[in-house]
Amino acid sequence: MNILKSSALFVLAAAAEIGGAWLVWQSVREGKPWWWAGLGIAALGAYGFVATFQPDAHFGRVLAAYGGVFVAGSLFWGVVVDGFRPDRWDVAGAVICLLGVAVIMFAPRASA
Repeated sequence: MNILKSSALFVLAAAAEIGGAWLVWQSVREGKPWWWAGLGIAALGAYGFVATFQPDAHFGRVLAAYGGVFVAGSLFWGVVVDGFRPDRWDVAGAVICLLGVAVIMFAPRASA
């Protein structure tokens, strides 16, 4: 159950952070209305709260693992939203990052 909950929270965090950053980017760099940046800032703020719901109580572990989700999620966002086409090195890097996430978050640990 913790793996499913943790994975869902990572996906939600990625959507909030990457989506928020994308909205700010669109407003500042692509000339979209200013309120897009406001929505982006709100989404980035929401991202800050999502991590607090992770089952693991260690901030450093959760944020370190989330870094790998962010890498893969950013590439995925680029494909779906911006028409980006990752090359094999992008894909290999994202897979490596996700393997790192699995090791950091889900490796068996001795009880404290």
